[in-house]
Amino acid sequence: MSELDALQAALAGEHAALYGVGVAGGKLSGARFNVATELFGAHRDNRDHLSALIVAAGQTPVAAQPAYDLPQAVTNAATAAALILYVERRLAPVYGDLVEAAEQPAVRTFAIDALLTAATNQLTWGGTPAALPGAVS
Repeated sequence: MSELDALQAALAGEHAALYGVGVAGGKLSGARFNVATELFGAHRDNRDHLSALIVAAGQTPVAAQPAYDLPQAVTNAATAAALILYVERRLAPVYGDLVEAAEQPAVRTFAIDALLTAATNQLTWGGTPAALPGAVS
């Protein structure tokens, strides 16, 4: 996979993450809502950074889909938290691929930071530590 392909895949993942966290946020309140709001902002920042990297490479960033299939209905705080955990589990390997494909040190550093953040977010939303961040059993 080329660096550009991995950047586009990470951007597509961030588009999906924004959708999922946005849906989940509607079923959260209090401190969990605040954490989800901060997470949404972090995914938005990643999306914007990835888009800028792709544009700087002279390419057109992949567009967000109008909607995404969710693994289950989000009807309460528990299913909202499960969705966010699912999003972070899906996003971590995408950033792992970007770490591997990165040719530029700044891109690799960004990808490593995003991978570590996704692993930490999994713990925040009820996941358990994994030997390799992003590896789902």
